[in-house]
Amino acid sequence: MKSNTFPNKVLHVVSAMNRGGAETLLMNIYRNVDHSKIQFDFVSHLPEKCDYDDEIVSLGGQVYRIPSLGKLGPIHYVKQLQKLISDNGPYLAVHAHTDFQSGIVTLAAKQAGIRKRICHSHNNDWTLGKGVKARVSLEILKLLIRAFGTDYCACSEDAARFLFNGGTIKKGKVSMLKNGIEVSRYSELNNDCQSSLKRELAIPPESKVIGHIGRFYEQKNHVFLLSIFKKMANNGHDFVAVLVGDGPLKYDIENEAARLGISHYIRFVGVRSDIPRLMRSFDAFVFPSLFEGFGIVMIEAQAAGTPCIAADVVPIETDMGLGLVSYVSLKESSDQWISEIQKALSMKRPGNKIIVNKISEKGFDIKTNISEWMSLYGV
Repeated sequence: MKSNTFPNKVLHVVSAMNRGGAETLLMNIYRNVDHSKIQFDFVSHLPEKCDYDDEIVSLGGQVYRIPSLGKLGPIHYVKQLQKLISDNGPYLAVHAHTDFQSGIVTLAAKQAGIRKRICHSHNNDWTLGKGVKARVSLEILKLLIRAFGTDYCACSEDAARFLFNGGTIKKGKVSMLKNGIEVSRYSELNNDCQSSLKRELAIPPESKVIGHIGRFYEQKNHVFLLSIFKKMANNGHDFVAVLVGDGPLKYDIENEAARLGISHYIRFVGVRSDIPRLMRSFDAFVFPSLFEGFGIVMIEAQAAGTPCIAADVVPIETDMGLGLVSYVSLKESSDQWISEIQKALSMKRPGNKIIVNKISEKGFDIKTNISEWMSLYGV
């Protein structure tokens, strides 16, 4: 059954519309576009309903589901996606957010007659390793991206270098689309957020709150986080860590926390819709990822005035110039990380007006990003 016809429609191909960084970015854009001029549909590769599905439908979009490339294999995947595009269009563009698999998506889009086929890099590495087989696979996938994509964009310079070849970047063919947020949702919250969160999560009034938001995947480096919390606990620090998110490794991380004897220092709160409130409630935000294309949660934390300690693999573009960010190598000792966390816990938050002005000047207010996205689609 075909979806309603709008003047312009764009089909976004994602893993699933759960509360990840790229998905949150897409929803920030979607909420703020003029829906009388453009509408978004989405392809999800999970059979179950995802976090943003109901909101997408409420905004006028559709969510379509097909099995993943890994489950179907390239030939059947391309056939299914091509049919989906043909049956539910016409689409002004197909926008692939599947990183190294984007060439497969744009092949299907080309076969469906889509003229604008966009490959978007959201990461600066992958989990398949750096061995010969992995490098060869990545180069083949990059060839497909160059062969079937018509437009290329990335969330950072690092993400561009990872997915696109140097020639494409040097020729200016890669657009940098900033991961903007709705700054006012974070900066305008009052200071009572932390008190209510502490009551909700049974956190002692005097304890510091250290936050982390991220899917429970290897990339987010939760095991390293636990090693830091273990040492902080051993050293007598009065804190509670709030870990937000879900994922295949959550059960393992909960078990590891129990094995280390630090479960009472940690609150596993799952997927949450009140991210601005949480960010405002954290005394510090810790982000020790193994790799990141960007890290939109870093912008969200700074928008709430929360100091951040991040791994130095996180792109430097995430620093909004508010004096709130410290980048630390993952090769550094846990003592060095704890020292930076302690500094962050004693920081004074900047005023709301300063926060809004700085983030807007850097171009990360969503309202300034909309025109760039619409220009990409030719609207």
